[in-house]
Amino acid sequence: MSKQSELDKLIQEKAKLDAQIQAMRAEARGSALIEVKETIAAFELTAAELGFGTRGYARKESVSKQRSAVAPKYRDPESGKTWSGRGKPPLWIAGKDRDGFVIV
Repeated sequence: MSKQSELDKLIQEKAKLDAQIQAMRAEARGSALIEVKETIAAFELTAAELGFGTRGYARKESVSKQRSAVAPKYRDPESGKTWSGRGKPPLWIAGKDRDGFVIV
């Protein structure tokens, strides 16, 4: 028997096994789905309790997402605008000595 015919035979066997696997998986999936739905109904579980609808993580209601405001460190004497010193510097202070803009 040549290598090619052995390979063809193995490919055919694999195709048969793949079809059997798909059939068994579909059957098992159907019964698992029924069982899961019955369990959810019996215990009155919600989607949030199961971890759905929260992008894969549980929400913590007690944690606030708001950031507190940072007090400004610098003020533009001409316009009165302020800057906290964080992030990209505004045009009125960019490239200049910041000592003259410090809020005392």
